[in-house]
Amino acid sequence: MKDSFVRVAAATPEIKVADTEYNAEAIIKLIKEAAFNEAAVIVFPELAITGSSCGDLFYNRTLLSAAQNALIKILEETEYCDILVSVGIPVPYMGKLYNAAAVFKSGELLALPAKKMLCDFGENSESRYFTPANGTEIISFCGFEVPMGENIILSNASLSDFTLGFEIGSDAFAPCPPSVELAKMGANLILNSSASAETVGKALFKKNAIKYYSERIISAYALASAGFGESTTDLVFGGQRIIAENGKLLAESELFTSGITYADVDFERIAHERRRIGAFGSKIPETFNNILFDYDEESFDGFTLMRHIPQKPFIPEDANELKLRCKEILTLQAQGLVKRLKHISATKAVLALSGGLDSTLALLVVVKAFDTLGLDRKGILTYSMPCFGTTERTKSNAQTLAEALGVSFKEISIRDSVTQHFKDIGQDPAKLDVTFENSQARERTQVIMDIANMVGGIVIGTGDLSELALGWATYNGDHMSMYSVNASIPKTLVRHLVNYCAETTEEIKDVLLDILDTPVSPELLPPKDGEISQKTEDLVGPYELHDFFIFYLVRYGFSPKKIYNMALTAFDGVYDAETIKKWLKICFRRFFTQQFKRSCLPDGPKVGSVGFSPRGDFKMPSDASFNIWMKEIDEIE
Repeated sequence: MKDSFVRVAAATPEIKVADTEYNAEAIIKLIKEAAFNEAAVIVFPELAITGSSCGDLFYNRTLLSAAQNALIKILEETEYCDILVSVGIPVPYMGKLYNAAAVFKSGELLALPAKKMLCDFGENSESRYFTPANGTEIISFCGFEVPMGENIILSNASLSDFTLGFEIGSDAFAPCPPSVELAKMGANLILNSSASAETVGKALFKKNAIKYYSERIISAYALASAGFGESTTDLVFGGQRIIAENGKLLAESELFTSGITYADVDFERIAHERRRIGAFGSKIPETFNNILFDYDEESFDGFTLMRHIPQKPFIPEDANELKLRCKEILTLQAQGLVKRLKHISATKAVLALSGGLDSTLALLVVVKAFDTLGLDRKGILTYSMPCFGTTERTKSNAQTLAEALGVSFKEISIRDSVTQHFKDIGQDPAKLDVTFENSQARERTQVIMDIANMVGGIVIGTGDLSELALGWATYNGDHMSMYSVNASIPKTLVRHLVNYCAETTEEIKDVLLDILDTPVSPELLPPKDGEISQKTEDLVGPYELHDFFIFYLVRYGFSPKKIYNMALTAFDGVYDAETIKKWLKICFRRFFTQQFKRSCLPDGPKVGSVGFSPRGDFKMPSDASFNIWMKEIDEIE
């Protein structure tokens, strides 16, 4: 347990039907193993202490008494295990029998949530033995006075974003499952003790259902199903174990296996999503039982994150999914531009084509939009505007790409006009400062703006989301346009989109691959020996790090310390701790100080979950202080 990551375990013990002593030993062994592996929560299958396939033996008092004795033994044997446990057990009360889960921690029984939606179709006949939960009673069980029934949640006293609710087996598949109300009352981890027999296709159905349920109620969901040892007289039990988080599968077991499946759940992420949507959380009614529990502060001192943290959170890791994503994003970008062109009745689009990644992607989007509208590609007016830092490689690639795509291309040198501008304002051309650089960017913007006015066209912006996050753009220079098609595309994704076009468009493949191989640069400082001298990532840092930082800052509001710790895991062996901290500090400083550029952005299509439009996405005052974030970074050891 660290940075709001909590290790959750789902366990399937090998049992013997009705042999409660044997089953207790198997359960104890797995609890101790999970605690040793720093799990904070573990869920066992439905009726795991007796076995779920006991049939009419559930009527037998000897079995029911033995189950309670087994639970007492489990409580005693795991008293020093700092882990919350949910294990299935039959609970007799007032002449009725309930299919419940014994929830306990450190030897103390806390609650007995009971099954509400009994399953009586197909091979199931649960109402033959059990009574559905209807309300909550405080009962005496195994020497403890605890709530038994429905509407039971457990809240962690130290981690406010960590609250548990419970379903048993088919509760999850009811038209309105208990988890919906539990989630509304704050539960963000649902533990499901299940004993569903396997049939063909059922495992896939359950996996997809659990993923969907976790997304619908914005929670984590852990299911442990009965497996080896249950009766195979008529059925086979597969021991399926699934852990999901807000629609994402974190871990699953192979079918017909026993043991423990682990996943580190990010409860801060879940809490952020719930706050953002605002449909969760209210005063807990009196009909609900909210039980507090806590952990020993030292129990998880050695916690090491086992969760996979992708280096590029904007990019799908599956190759097929990435291709589909690229196709969809390019279409979204193009459709946004299609609407704008139709709205203003424009048949001309003007953009500065540098031979770099961003302007290349912008051109590809414009071409797609023109083709969609049936407009002549010659109406796409591209301009190479070489100046002091332009290299032959980028200029040549720009022309080659334009000609291959059949768009208009023209070279307009801005060297003389910028030199005259230096004379006008008294700038020493030998002084390679910010004025030297920004004068070029603003001159280029003026040129294409004026051309757009001449032809009745629209200036297409080329800057991307990463540049906006860092403020790596000249205010009222490349920062400005009439429609910015790349505004919500991070630099790491720009590269994949261009590569996708290279793989799917043979006639421009070679030039796109060379553009991809060119160092990222604004080319505002003079080249050295004809090569690019001003490499962006040498100045502001690796974009893969900045995109990682920005994703978790903007998308989930994570603290610098948590982002840093996640980056250590994601980039282990790529960047050392000192390097990550260095660029994290630069990222946060630039992010705060450059907000004024994001506060006046031109229109552009949003394509993902992170965007900077001041009209609908991330909103922040331009003069917000970054002191508390800088202090937290400085304190990182």
